[in-house]
Amino acid sequence: MVTSEAVPFAKTGGLADVVSALSIQLKKHGHDVRILMPRYYPIDRGSLKKHEAPLGIPVSFYETWAAVYEGNLPNSDVPVYFLDNEELYGREGVYGEHGESYIDNCKRFTVLSRAAFQLCKMLNWYPDIMHAHDWPTAVVPLFLNTWEKDTTFANTSSVLTIHNLGYQGWFPKDDIHFLQLPWELFHASGLEFFDSINFLKSGISNADIITTVSPTYAQEIQTQEYGCMLETVLASRRGDLYGILNGIDYTEWNPKSDKFLPEHFSKSNLSGKKKMKKLLQERVGLEVDESVPLVGIVSRFAKQKGFGALCGPSHGKLYNILSDMKVQFVVLGTGEKWCEHELHSLASRLPNLKVITSFNNELAHWIEAGSDFFLMPSEYEPCGLNQIYSLSYGTLPIVRHTGGLADTVENYNEADGSGTGFVFNELTPQSIYDVVGWAVWAWYNRPKDIQKMVKSAMSKSFSWDNSAVEYEKLYTAAIEKRLRFRGIL
Repeated sequence: MVTSEAVPFAKTGGLADVVSALSIQLKKHGHDVRILMPRYYPIDRGSLKKHEAPLGIPVSFYETWAAVYEGNLPNSDVPVYFLDNEELYGREGVYGEHGESYIDNCKRFTVLSRAAFQLCKMLNWYPDIMHAHDWPTAVVPLFLNTWEKDTTFANTSSVLTIHNLGYQGWFPKDDIHFLQLPWELFHASGLEFFDSINFLKSGISNADIITTVSPTYAQEIQTQEYGCMLETVLASRRGDLYGILNGIDYTEWNPKSDKFLPEHFSKSNLSGKKKMKKLLQERVGLEVDESVPLVGIVSRFAKQKGFGALCGPSHGKLYNILSDMKVQFVVLGTGEKWCEHELHSLASRLPNLKVITSFNNELAHWIEAGSDFFLMPSEYEPCGLNQIYSLSYGTLPIVRHTGGLADTVENYNEADGSGTGFVFNELTPQSIYDVVGWAVWAWYNRPKDIQKMVKSAMSKSFSWDNSAVEYEKLYTAAIEKRLRFRGIL
C-alpha cells in the first residue's frame, strides 16, 4: 500500500480509514501487507524504529535521501514504513495549509512513489501487488511501466483506487523532470492533460486494475456529470474499472458496545436508543420530546455535501423545513465560512435547530445513536460512511441517489413498509424539503413502518471482511493480466 495518509498517523478524509482497515483485514486473510507513507511533523519518531541505512531515491537530476522508520498499525502486525525527509514532509499539513496546497507537491509525492520501489529493494521484498491510492501515489503504476518494467518488479502488478475523482494532482508540465521521464513520454505515458501533468490520469492510464469505492460511483465517473473531465479516459478503461464498497469498523461503530455512549442498545432492545435521544436533546439544548423526530447531520460543510441546496442564503430550504414541520435538527461539522455563518444565523432564530461547528468524535457517535434520521443530500458521494454508521444505529438515512449512498440505502416502500431509508434524485432545495417532509410524515403516520425499517437497517452488514474478499479477486485478476502481458500465462 503506497499512500499519503493512514489512520491513526495522518488523516484528511476517508482514504486514511480505508488504507488501514483494508490492510488489517487482508492481513487476517493471510496476506503479507505493508504500508509506505510519509512521516509528517506530527508523527512522533520516538515511538518508531529507525532503519540503519538511509534510502536513496532518484528524483529530478539528482538523488534525494530519506530516513526510514518502521512501526505498526495499532492492534495489528501490519508494518508501516515512514519516509522521513524534513524538507519534504516535516510539516503540519498533508497536502497544504490554510486552504492552500504546498507548491512542491509534485516533488513530494513523486519522491514517495519512487521510494516505494527503493524500499522494497532495501528490504529484498518484492510484492505481487503495488496498491496506489488517489492522486498522490497514482504515478506508481506509471513507474512500474517505465523505470521498473525490466527490473525485479517486472511481474509486480498495480491497482489504483480512486477515493475521490475531484482531486487529481495537476502540475506544470515542466515538473516532468521530477519524474525523470523524457519528453517523448509526456503524452505516451498518460501524464499529459491540457498541456499539464495530471497524476491521476497517468494512474488511470497505467494501472492494471482501477477501483473506486462503490459500484454506482464507478459508473457515474464515466459520465460528463461526474467525470471531472476524465470521463473519456475512464470509459476507455471500463473493462478494468470496478467499484467495491468500503466497509466500516464494527468494533467502533456498534450500538451494543460503543465506548462513547452512556446507553447501549440493539435491534432486539431499542430502549437505549430512546435514552440516547433524550440525552442528546439535553446535551445540545433541544426541547426534550420523544415524540418529535430528530434529524442529525455530521458533515464537512461544503457544496459537495449539498449544503448550497440545503441552506444557501437565498434559496436553501432548511428554514422552511424547520418552520413548517414539527421536527428537530442537530448539525455537527466545520467547513466553508459562509455555511457556518448561515447555519448559526438560522439557529439563532429557530429553537428546533442546534449547530455545533467543531470536530467532536464523541458527539458524532451521540448524534448517530440518538437521532431518528440522518440527512446526507450530497452532490456526489464516492462511498460515504455516515449513512452506513446510521444504519448500524437504526438511524434512518435520508440521502440523494448517488455513489455509495445509492448502493447502501434502500428506499422506503409505502406499500409494504420495507426499506432502510428515504432516497431522492435531483439535488434541489425543493427536493430536500420534500424528502424530509416524507420522512417526517412517515414518522407521524406510519410508526410501524418506521419500526420495521429501523430493524431492517440494523440487520445490514457492511464489514471489511466482505470488501477484502472483493479486493482479493481483483488482485488475482491484476496479477493474471500482468503475467499474460509478459507472455508467462
